[in-house]
Amino acid sequence: MRAQSSATAPSGIAVGGPTASTGGRSSGTLLAALGVVAFSLTFPATAWGLEGFGPWSLIAVRSILAAVIAGGCLLVLRVAPPERRHWAGLAVVGAGVVLGFPLLTTLALQTSTTAHAAVVVGLLPLTTALFSALRIGTRPSRTFWLAALAGAAAVIAFTVQQSGGALTSADAYLFAALLVCAAGYTEGGRLARVMPGWHVIGWALVLCLPLTVPMAAVALSFEPVHLTAHSVTGLLWVAAGSQFLGLVVWYRGMAAIGIPKASQLQLAQPLLTLVWSVLLLGEHLTVAAPLTAAAVLVCIAVTQRARG
Repeated sequence: MRAQSSATAPSGIAVGGPTASTGGRSSGTLLAALGVVAFSLTFPATAWGLEGFGPWSLIAVRSILAAVIAGGCLLVLRVAPPERRHWAGLAVVGAGVVLGFPLLTTLALQTSTTAHAAVVVGLLPLTTALFSALRIGTRPSRTFWLAALAGAAAVIAFTVQQSGGALTSADAYLFAALLVCAAGYTEGGRLARVMPGWHVIGWALVLCLPLTVPMAAVALSFEPVHLTAHSVTGLLWVAAGSQFLGLVVWYRGMAAIGIPKASQLQLAQPLLTLVWSVLLLGEHLTVAAPLTAAAVLVCIAVTQRARG
């Protein structure tokens, strides 16, 4: 492979391939956990972004900004394009995590609270593990699956309780987002075994530019824009934090510890999202939060120790 295995880079960007030293499994877990923290801010930041942008404008502009960041890094570091056999997988990553999940969840957040939308994230670890088993042939242990199901059940019960137990018209968007994101995570994790994780998301973002640029032009001509501190901050975070930096460390972590185990760290993401929702959006949580947090942490510990 021509330039897929460079060792270091300026600006603190780790670009070593999955076969390079990542400090062991502990470092891989830390990287995946940092990705989860970055993703946990996505829904609150999207809610802020929607204060000044329409849903289509927000998705298109965030993807373009992220692609500019990623493309700039690829250009400065003179990273050669991936081999032809990897472009189909990159297209799946682009369709799932660059366009599909952000668009569907943004449309859902127009009528859904962040607490209700967190149902998607609660189911995402289990769905990603299932996609990994089907696509890559991973075979986690029975203990792993039982703990994963228990964690997913705990998160679903909590998030449904937070939304009052009622289903909304946004659910179709949310469950569709769940499927496309799991597919994108699985394919990205597979590619991160043969190229640096930031190359995966970087090229996926660049690959989507022929779609996102015309989309932005059309959307901005129809949807009004009201620039505020919240809307600009939300846009910048979902572009730089969620869409690029978060995925960089996430794919690197998945390559180090495996897709199933990394995916289970996301069981903590809905609870983190709810904490940010209280701090940033003024939403209120019930006393069930700490109980659910404890249950989820136990499930995470079990999945991380389970053999598979």
